Amino acid sequence: MDIRLKSLSDPALSGFDTIIDTRSPLEFAEDHLPGAINLPVLSDEERVQVGTIYKQVSPFDARKLGGAMVAANAARHIAGPLAGFGGGWRPLVYCWRGGQRSGAFATILQQIGWRVGRIEGGYKAWRALVVERVTAAVAAPVVVLDGNTGSAKTEILHRLAARGHQVIDLEELANHRGSLFGAMPGGQPSQKLFECRLAMALEALDPGRPLLVEAESSRIGDLNLPRGIWQAIVAAPRLRLTVPVEARAAYTARAYADTCADPQAVARIVNLLRPLHPAERIEGWLRMIAAADWSGLAEGLMRDHYDPRYERHRARHDDGRGPVVALDGLDDLDAAAARVEAALAGLTLPGPAPAASPVASGGSI
Repeated sequence: MDIRLKSLSDPALSGFDTIIDTRSPLEFAEDHLPGAINLPVLSDEERVQVGTIYKQVSPFDARKLGGAMVAANAARHIAGPLAGFGGGWRPLVYCWRGGQRSGAFATILQQIGWRVGRIEGGYKAWRALVVERVTAAVAAPVVVLDGNTGSAKTEILHRLAARGHQVIDLEELANHRGSLFGAMPGGQPSQKLFECRLAMALEALDPGRPLLVEAESSRIGDLNLPRGIWQAIVAAPRLRLTVPVEARAAYTARAYADTCADPQAVARIVNLLRPLHPAERIEGWLRMIAAADWSGLAEGLMRDHYDPRYERHRARHDDGRGPVVALDGLDDLDAAAARVEAALAGLTLPGPAPAASPVASGGSI
């Protein structure tokens, strides 16, 4: 039974127990349907081998070899990961275009007696729905939480989410803290997988409620923000946090304790800033690293690197009319979230951002 998906939240998806991606492991790693498991009918090496024979020998020879490989791999999956499923189990399978790989696997599963669904158009059809979602205007009115580096914007957003506000944490989706020192364990997802995660978050929005996001540049680490959310961020009203630099530096030193555990890595990153700063400033920062003066380093980077860049970026995207929440410190983030919540209550919100041309960003370096 072929399933034609009409949206990312198509009710048809809920009618199946397991979603099976039959593509190769590399294809799966780049992006896949949320919750899918990978049961490849061709390994990465086998896929290359079959493709080479298809081009250099003949399609018939490629299909014959591929058929043998698919049958052998399908047998391993049935005897292994699928061995415990009973007759009532309902799988949904897909491959790149919903063609030969998923078709062959679905046929074998059907012959066993399972009621199998197959996604019409395969991953390619799913990807088209993702692109449509992330390039469209955001359905909910967007509010941007702004503030210079170290203002605890992400933590405050998490607390607002716990209070029932509608929030998308873009840095969490990108697995990156959005700065030169922002790398996270596990690395970033591919651009396609990031867009898939974002699309699912956008799909789940209540368009009648405000959406809170953090002020970002057009890139988070190595990933680009898709057109829809970037245009919404540029056009949205902003609520800005102001926090003394000393408090921001102390908070950052705590928040980046994992990064500071590797002083050599921090030094390598600081050395990347040499083209942007005088040599004596770079050497001063390196001495702070050697002395484990993390608060001093954070304050120096904020005063001379991050804050000036934030101000230039803000001058392009903030009309200055949004509310400002001045915090003396960041020791009580619950109280800070309560003050942001109170400011939000008095904010007049527009409708969804209209389509606009992409704007270049001057965000974090």
